[in-house]
Amino acid sequence: MKNKYNILEDQPIKVILFFSIPVLLGLFFQQIYTTVDTVIVSKTLGQKALAATGCLNSVNFLILGFCNGMASGFSIPIAQIFGSGDEKKLKKYLGNIIWVYLFFAIVITVISVCLTQTILIVTNTPKDIFSMAYIYMLVIFLGIPTQFAYNTLSGIMRSLGDVKTPLYILIGCSLLNVGLDLIFIMILHLGVFGAALATVLSEALSAIGCLVIMYKQYTFIHLTKDDVKINKTCIIELLKDGIPMGLQMSICGIGSLLLQSSVNALGSVYVASVTASERIWQILQSVTAAIGTSLTVYCGQNIGANKITRVKQGVRAGVIMAMIYCFVSSLFIYFFRNQIVSIFIDKDALQLIQLTKQYLVINALFFWAQGLIHTVCFSLQGMGYARISLLAAILEMIARAVTGLFIVPLFGYIAVCFSNDLAWVLASTFIVVYYLILIKKMKEV
Repeated sequence: MKNKYNILEDQPIKVILFFSIPVLLGLFFQQIYTTVDTVIVSKTLGQKALAATGCLNSVNFLILGFCNGMASGFSIPIAQIFGSGDEKKLKKYLGNIIWVYLFFAIVITVISVCLTQTILIVTNTPKDIFSMAYIYMLVIFLGIPTQFAYNTLSGIMRSLGDVKTPLYILIGCSLLNVGLDLIFIMILHLGVFGAALATVLSEALSAIGCLVIMYKQYTFIHLTKDDVKINKTCIIELLKDGIPMGLQMSICGIGSLLLQSSVNALGSVYVASVTASERIWQILQSVTAAIGTSLTVYCGQNIGANKITRVKQGVRAGVIMAMIYCFVSSLFIYFFRNQIVSIFIDKDALQLIQLTKQYLVINALFFWAQGLIHTVCFSLQGMGYARISLLAAILEMIARAVTGLFIVPLFGYIAVCFSNDLAWVLASTFIVVYYLILIKKMKEV
């Protein structure tokens, strides 16, 4: 069983860069695809259809985020075992991932489908888009197993050291989704049903593509009947990483949802400013997220090989890279805020422009803390401490909830601008202190 990309041998900064670039390209491609998909729905089906496909984004994040978080959690023990070189154990864990995946995919899908209408009612979905939203959400929820499968399989490939193949499949999935959107919406006139169906089909084909490529490229993980036998120890270990990471994603969504309700109460112009600002931050955060993702695999394999010194070196290199990027990005936001905002907002919307610039500049002051979260938190996940990452996510949720429920009503929009900063500083302080104490205690054998 060979480590294809020398994660256990090459210079840490070289490994992290090697992994970060393809992941970053994938994240940027997702941003582009999301924009194109939004334009297709908006331009061809109208504003009501666009509202129907986006009115429950927060709910989508809670449910699908849990599945995607679990998929990332499954990849952590795989990276650690691969790093240790234990092929027999690796195959046993891969075989048991199948059972854990099937259980959660079926349970979450059934619950989500059964509660679709209730969710729409509870979230006060407008009557004029209720039926379209119901159709769209129902199809998306029925497709949960496909997205769950794709994220699980692509996560496994990255854990085995292959970061390029998931990128190629992601690009193919995105292009296919856009193509199916055009066919289903513009040619077959299937409306929002077609938009949802395009997403589900492209994810299903991507999952199949991952499976075929893995079977052909990784002969050492071909499973036998013994490998797929239910093993209690394997399942418990998979759940120990999968559930905390799934909850971490969902908890982040809950915090944002609680804060959003306070922003909504301020008025539409404030909602629009936060929406525009967050789109910009999503793009900027892609770089630190890519560095963090590479550190998860790097730390996982090196912990498996018990190379603690290399773990320290890798985390240090990742943090330095992230801090340099955050510093440059903050300066970029400050000096080019007018040009950046003009890309997203019409020049006549003067109040909206000022509010958005204020939000961006205040967040830029503490962007370094967000960079620490992505690097150190993801490193801890790779080292097998997913529950610590969950605690950090809970701290972020508490910070945003307190800000939304108590501080925003007192101080208004300025409190909204500092909400991310408070959450980032609180969570980053916790995980950095924990990491420093932990790494001091760990010894290399």
